[in-house]
Amino acid sequence: MNPTQKSRGRLVDEELWGRRSGEILDVAATLFAERGYAGADTQELADRLSVGKGTLYRYFPSKRDLFLAAADRAMRRLREYLDAGIAACDDPLEQIAAAIEAFLGFFDEHPEFAELLIQERALFRDRNKPTYIEHREKNLGQWQQLYQALIEAGRVRAMPVHRITSVISDLVYGTMFTNHVAGRQKALRDQADDIVDVVFCGILSDSERRRWEGNR
Repeated sequence: MNPTQKSRGRLVDEELWGRRSGEILDVAATLFAERGYAGADTQELADRLSVGKGTLYRYFPSKRDLFLAAADRAMRRLREYLDAGIAACDDPLEQIAAAIEAFLGFFDEHPEFAELLIQERALFRDRNKPTYIEHREKNLGQWQQLYQALIEAGRVRAMPVHRITSVISDLVYGTMFTNHVAGRQKALRDQADDIVDVVFCGILSDSERRRWEGNR
């Protein structure tokens, strides 16, 4: 076999491995959400996938590795979903609004991923940072650059960009969990519009805002 054939063979093997591991993680996420970490049995997972139990351990050495990989895949899929959601938006403010709606929509479509994030924080306190926080910090730079550009253009008032991203991220994250735990009470578009309106426009009138800022 020549080097080109070997390279193609490795590429095919990697694609098959990636596709199969993704299938395992998708089914595992559903199982963990249904049964909880303690109640999720790897034999049941193997049965749902119609594979031998040993096959799972060739991909993921332990149940813990499987769970954390499922959580990590959920966050990578969230990033892809957000990127697709803002792709058609040219204006930065429209991108922010679209990203908020896409974030809420992703977890509305995949409640099992919200369950993974809840379980991870409860079960794996030995980890320095939960998977969600790791991915959020990794992706903050893109949004901080966007807000900085808006500040420089005079479209957003001057303030530390990390303050903006922290407040908006926490607000959207909290809305997602409230939807998951208590049940969504409004249409996703309405929820996103409410967040955008309050964040972009605030709740104070112009005169009251001037009075408030003058007293601080």
